[in-house]
Amino acid sequence: MNSRIALYFQDKHEIAYELEMAKYAESRGIKEIWQADTRLARDCVVMMSALLTETNNVRIGSGVLPIWTRNPAVIAATWSTMWELAGLDDTNQSRVMLGLGAWWEPITSRVGEERKKPLKAMRENIESIRELFTMEEVSYAGEFVNLDRVKLDVAYGNVDARPIPIYLGATGPKMLELAGEICDGVVLNYIVTPEYIREAVELVSIGAKKSGKTLNQIDRPELLVCSLSDDDPDEAVRTGKSLIAYYLGTEPHIMKASGADPDLVE
Repeated sequence: MNSRIALYFQDKHEIAYELEMAKYAESRGIKEIWQADTRLARDCVVMMSALLTETNNVRIGSGVLPIWTRNPAVIAATWSTMWELAGLDDTNQSRVMLGLGAWWEPITSRVGEERKKPLKAMRENIESIRELFTMEEVSYAGEFVNLDRVKLDVAYGNVDARPIPIYLGATGPKMLELAGEICDGVVLNYIVTPEYIREAVELVSIGAKKSGKTLNQIDRPELLVCSLSDDDPDEAVRTGKSLIAYYLGTEPHIMKASGADPDLVE
């Protein structure tokens, strides 16, 4: 698999600046941009739509959309619409990518959602969304997802099947295996150790084998954080430390995967 570099947008910069950054990145050969949707900051669908219209060939993905905030039929309809908006890139791949995640506590419960059986809920969401992307009528009976003869109701637009790749933002071992088993790719987390990444990739490989695939058939982008300064390296270090402290203190799944001492984080 060829190595490549993508951009990952959160909410650090003004929206207008990020759109200009996306156009500049495309002109410099960047092929992908991932838009965060992990906190109650910027909605990834709005940002992805803007990025798709402001660029011509860059692939845009959600990094990642929580499954608790939209039902799978709405997710499928939303990404189908963005697929119509964007079409294919110059390699005949979908310009829009769907990255899903299971969110985390305490943010889930604070907005009144119950993060119950996330592994099972994730499997049902991915399976049902993939079926809806065929543009055929879908019935699905699960614990979390129930669809009764549902079809994306495109009356006047393109009704071809949507070749939209599905990625899973996974950190825990079971979720990593699930990504390998039923997804086109996995989004690997940041602020973790090289040893963790090696173990994570092996778990993805185990999952891939369950469905008769090889590891090379699973795309594996990894988030990386860089803190840079043209003239003040000490400030770059301070900024990096601040970001690490924030994520270790607010996202327990990252804290656990990082190998940091929980007492130190407290």
